[in-house]
Amino acid sequence: MSTTSKSPRTVALVALAVGKDALAPYSHLCSPKKFTQAQLFACLVLKEFFKTDYRGIAAILADSTDLRQAIELQSVPHYTTIQKACPRLLRNANVQQLLDQTLRRAHPRSRQTHRPRVKRSAVDSTGFEAHSTSHYFVHRRARNGHDRHTTTYRTFPKLALLTDCSSHLVLAALGLRGPGPDITHFERIVCQAYGRVEMQTLLADAGYDGEWVHEVARHDLGICTIIPPKIGRPTDKAPTGYYRRLMSQRLHLTRYGQRWQVETSISMIKRRLGSAVNARGYWSQCRAMMLKAIAHNILILYAPAEWFPLVVQ
Repeated sequence: MSTTSKSPRTVALVALAVGKDALAPYSHLCSPKKFTQAQLFACLVLKEFFKTDYRGIAAILADSTDLRQAIELQSVPHYTTIQKACPRLLRNANVQQLLDQTLRRAHPRSRQTHRPRVKRSAVDSTGFEAHSTSHYFVHRRARNGHDRHTTTYRTFPKLALLTDCSSHLVLAALGLRGPGPDITHFERIVCQAYGRVEMQTLLADAGYDGEWVHEVARHDLGICTIIPPKIGRPTDKAPTGYYRRLMSQRLHLTRYGQRWQVETSISMIKRRLGSAVNARGYWSQCRAMMLKAIAHNILILYAPAEWFPLVVQ
């Protein structure tokens, strides 16, 4: 088998290894100890991989001996076991540990005391469908067939991502609810990524335009930010603020075109793992989106050949 194959067995092996490194074997000393937390996490990743629900992944595991062997399952967990484990496994602290482990496996040569260096990174956000028949974008409708400029805004699950432009790995992620301005979550997501990697240049679209954004990134974190100064009404005057004026003068000399790599990462997540989240509540939707971000990193990682047991003829 190819080490770069994205077969379900490969995904299961990588997910199990990441779960073992990031999660405790069991959630409590008095737990039944029938399934480890890493095994249940691998089941959740496979659920996203197959774009199915809890009943569906339980049925797939029951039919697939290879997947059960990859996850080291002696028996198939009931679908309610996976469903009840999801809120516990995808708490914010666990999510951050899981993202940390995916990046450590992506940069195995980096020292434990030093953060891996990322030359160019980009940040953006996207909306997800709350169920299979809705749309996250703004719905436009006509009132009595005459007023065609009336707009109706509906809330939707929103995922903010900060990704590596070269590898498309997710460096940081935030589950939010839209619609809303992107600039409000800039400091949170950049500080989250700053704890994992050393970013040299950060690219963003005009939704993150603001003088304080440049000051926080450049002065406090030492990150060079490249953001087009297009927020506000169109005018011939120079933008206010030192860094916004600098962007208007030198943006064409930078590698700003690499910002589209974050759009590629978003497209990869939606094509591979689906553009809808099977959740209704706010926190359930946030957990579902964060699981997609972790599963995306796992799909990029590969399983070394020694993870596959030899088949005796």
